[in-house]
Amino acid sequence: MTRDDICSAFLDRLSVSPYPFQEEALLAWFSDAEGVLVTAPTGMGKTLIAEAAIYEALTTRKRLYYTTPLIALTDQKFREFQGKAEAWGFSRDDVGLITGNRKVNPNAVVRVVVAEILLNHLLSGEENFDEVSGVVMDEFHYFNDFERGTVWELSLVLLPRNVRLMLLSATVGNAPEFVSWLKKEHGRSVALVRTDERRVPLEYVWVGDKLLTELLPEMVTGDDATQRSPALVFCFNRDECWEIAEVMKGLALVGAEARAQIEASLPAEEFSDGVGPKLRQMLIRGVGVHHAGVLPKYKELIEDLFLRKLVPFVICTETLAAGINLPARSVVLSTLLKGPPRERKLIFPSAAHQMFGRAGRPQFDKKGYVYAVAHEDDARIAKWKKKYDQIDPKSKDPGILRAKKDLERKRPTRRTNEQYWTEGQFKTLIAAGPGKLASRSMIPYQVLVFLLRRDASLSRVREFLGKRFNTPDQIESFQRQLDHMIGNLAAMGFVELDADAAHVRLTDRIAELALFRSIDPLYAVFLCGMLNTADFTEKLLALESVLPLPPSIERTIFPPEDLPPGPLETNELRPLMIQLGVIVAGMAPKEDVEEERRGHAMWEDEPPPRPPVFAEMLKLAFDAKLPSPEDILVQPKWAAGGVFTLENSFFKYIKNRGLEKQEGLILRHLLRLVILAGEFKEKTQDPHYAEIADRATRAAQQVDPRYTDRFLAEAVQAKALAITPT
Repeated sequence: MTRDDICSAFLDRLSVSPYPFQEEALLAWFSDAEGVLVTAPTGMGKTLIAEAAIYEALTTRKRLYYTTPLIALTDQKFREFQGKAEAWGFSRDDVGLITGNRKVNPNAVVRVVVAEILLNHLLSGEENFDEVSGVVMDEFHYFNDFERGTVWELSLVLLPRNVRLMLLSATVGNAPEFVSWLKKEHGRSVALVRTDERRVPLEYVWVGDKLLTELLPEMVTGDDATQRSPALVFCFNRDECWEIAEVMKGLALVGAEARAQIEASLPAEEFSDGVGPKLRQMLIRGVGVHHAGVLPKYKELIEDLFLRKLVPFVICTETLAAGINLPARSVVLSTLLKGPPRERKLIFPSAAHQMFGRAGRPQFDKKGYVYAVAHEDDARIAKWKKKYDQIDPKSKDPGILRAKKDLERKRPTRRTNEQYWTEGQFKTLIAAGPGKLASRSMIPYQVLVFLLRRDASLSRVREFLGKRFNTPDQIESFQRQLDHMIGNLAAMGFVELDADAAHVRLTDRIAELALFRSIDPLYAVFLCGMLNTADFTEKLLALESVLPLPPSIERTIFPPEDLPPGPLETNELRPLMIQLGVIVAGMAPKEDVEEERRGHAMWEDEPPPRPPVFAEMLKLAFDAKLPSPEDILVQPKWAAGGVFTLENSFFKYIKNRGLEKQEGLILRHLLRLVILAGEFKEKTQDPHYAEIADRATRAAQQVDPRYTDRFLAEAVQAKALAITPT
């Protein structure tokens, strides 16, 4: 069969006619020699285009990879495509699945994989890509992701030219430039099919004269045709989510029938600990909270209730818009500013459009609604002005004059120490358009090592960096970062530079870096050596310190003052700190703390400087070994340590530290600690790391065993990138 024949056969099997946009994309796929980039808003049917590539692979029996960024999405697509294969008359076993810990029909014609698996196959050489006909990259806008974008970029660079590409992306602002870059720098020409059209158009509404608590009840009044719920209410910090939900739970948002169905879906025993009881009461009243601090099991229940149209409002942070698919009739922005108090800035247009795009459900709505609510002070001023303007300015009636004077006396004003946003800024965000693709971050050490191992030439690495998709200034920044990375690799004995500094030789130690994916591998190898003389507590402090948590809870999880110094701090680190001039000889650790306390009263806006604690000493010792400091965030913390000391009870610790509304963050921290401790155990064979991983796993399983298993499985997937080529 020719490709035209396959295209016709696929179209004949469709139960509904494709949209014009879909027709254009299908034509491009079946006619273009190298592939197609498809960009379109959510809900425009990009999956149908992917199904055409899968149908072609099944028909020709030529292997195809289908990649997604998330294990959950990979599982979903695997089941979906198995069903399609069967409906088309092929075997379900023609579709396989490969994630970090799970393989089903791994040699199938169509392989549904997480993105890192494809890259790992390219790096390791374990797949013969001469036999691969195509790759479909779903959610290709992850190219833009700061942490994982290099996975998509490097996969594009490494794929042989015989492999055709289908890149499926949300709307991006520079698709033509991206296609030109791909052709110019990497010799790959793909067709571009794009549309900004939405199946469900959006209506943008500035709410300048209502408080949020007045707007939301209005949105649930009337019948299904006039209601504006279900709605996602976006905030830009987790505390504000809880504050808004707390106020809303007192409003009339759901009827008796819906309330009964919600209550039946929320078994009390699942909500008995931590923030569970409070969240359950909010949900029964029609309000959910969804952000990183909420436990995954609660978030899944909230998503289900929202999709069933039982809970009309979910108060969430913007990470929801960038992650899971939770479409709504409306979205509400409670603010347009983000950042620390008095330093907040207008949100990025790309983030705004991700949130806007959640409004409007193709299967239910003819229109989606985007509301931006003015600051409560401005809303009160607008309400006052409306009332004041109704008074006849020419009236001489004594009663009206008294009412006017009384109203003037109560005139609300803006506060001098508050920041505000405007309708004009809202219009600016609307007009700005979606975000642009770019090579956001420097390649990690694992990729650098791969390139050096492949070419042994710094000039080839520089050539690769010079071809990345970014501005000349940022490319130059990448080149400077390369100099720092090579210098640090040489300082730690991983590479040796030739006299001309153009070529490098990798030493036998280079394989050590491949063991670490969770943190900067240079710092991990350094810690492995330094912690040889450390006790269990010091090892735990070191590992916890490199796993970031939000600054808002930093003080709550700071190591307690009564932790006695261990052997590494006493015998090695403190003498080194004295040698470096960081601390004063003869001052004991507890004296440091007392000195800090005595001076604290002298400071108003910020705490006084303090001597470094154990984790910070480790980072200072590391920096002293390097020509260029590594950009590593070290936060002294005692979260897992606090759990361990309270009978390994997660919820005892949460209650003890007042972290009920942030318990999801602590659970994730424990699981990341499991992964990191496992990497250290693999390198050192030290049983202390195995004990840390075991305790943290058991604590996490008390909270959410299903999520714990899934998280650890996804970590195996992520570690795939750390494997070096044979």
